[in-house]
Amino acid sequence: MKRDTFGINMKQYCCAHEKSVVASVAEKSITPELIRLHREKIAILQHERLVHLIVTVMVVLVELFTVDLVLLHPEVAGIAGAVIMLGLAILLGFYFWHYFFLENTVQRWYKLLDEMNR
Repeated sequence: MKRDTFGINMKQYCCAHEKSVVASVAEKSITPELIRLHREKIAILQHERLVHLIVTVMVVLVELFTVDLVLLHPEVAGIAGAVIMLGLAILLGFYFWHYFFLENTVQRWYKLLDEMNR
């Protein structure tokens, strides 16, 4: 068994689960066990989404503080402040992209759950 030493790849994890659920829905081979598993995975993804929302908001606050420091007090921040501001902006871009992925995946899974319960 391959071990994920540094965590799992969320995109692969979500895509693999979604493919199996979509195939089961298409084949109309939906079992109570599959519905239970899907609800569990939704709960896991909701938790992941909440954690990323909290971290993203905190990074936004730090970025705003840094922007304030760099623009309003350049004598204090200097070049290092500008580099930190740029680095945080890039980090925020990746956080937004990942949060967008999580949010859309959860919403797709809600629709799949509705289809499974029909």
